Amino acid sequence: MRGWWQDLSDLVLPAECGGCGRPRAVLCPECRAALTGAAPCRVRPEPEPSGLPVVHAAAPYEDAVRATLIAHKERGALALAGPLGTALAGAVRAGGGEGPVLLVPVPSARWAVRARGHDPARRIALAAAGVLRRTGTPARVVGVLRQRRAVADQSGLDFRQRLDNLAGALEVAAGGGRLLGDGAVVLVDDLMTTGASLAEAARAVRVARDGSVAVSGEYGGERRTKEAVRTRGVTGRASSDGIDNAEHGLRAAVVAAPPDSFQINRN
Repeated sequence: MRGWWQDLSDLVLPAECGGCGRPRAVLCPECRAALTGAAPCRVRPEPEPSGLPVVHAAAPYEDAVRATLIAHKERGALALAGPLGTALAGAVRAGGGEGPVLLVPVPSARWAVRARGHDPARRIALAAAGVLRRTGTPARVVGVLRQRRAVADQSGLDFRQRLDNLAGALEVAAGGGRLLGDGAVVLVDDLMTTGASLAEAARAVRVARDGSVAVSGEYGGERRTKEAVRTRGVTGRASSDGIDNAEHGLRAAVVAAPPDSFQINRN
């Protein structure tokens, strides 16, 4: 029978590598190289939701990287937050800029946090902030985003369904807007797939900072406003809402993204 000390030791040194299953390693050298061995790149989903800020990712979401993210998120391999945070910090640095950095995690659905027992994006963001500070970049996590209504599970939804599912779903908590003026805001998440979550998070931050996007106080209370949010649409290479992300000091970074999103030079 497992003792409590064995359970505790698994938090510090998991029974197997999160990427390949090699015994007694948080993350083996080969899987660590897959996660952080290459320079982070800018990524862009296709189609691209309007309002999506510039996004950098550390690695393609495949093989060992995919297994590592799933082990941390779904199986509670919490020690993986360290190497995942290192990867995220690299993606944050790849976005450039100088001065303090505010990492704003994209929140998970409340039911998902309860089921998993932790918030993966926030945990990785905290690890990334520590890495950035140790390497000379002032950074802190500002967990100001909240869900203002329930959302469905995103898995199994296509691009348009994800946009509809998340439209108007996020907001900055009361008083949180004033915390966003002390540095460059970087939205962070463990994974970008369609970009719908990051686009919605960016909209909520812009509303809190300068009211540039209108959303009704009660989602669904005013159909015209709701439809304006739901039909933000998609864009090719630039945001159709006319928002200059660099001017607003808003960008995004993720640990991983689909391999084809790394091919941003499209005709």
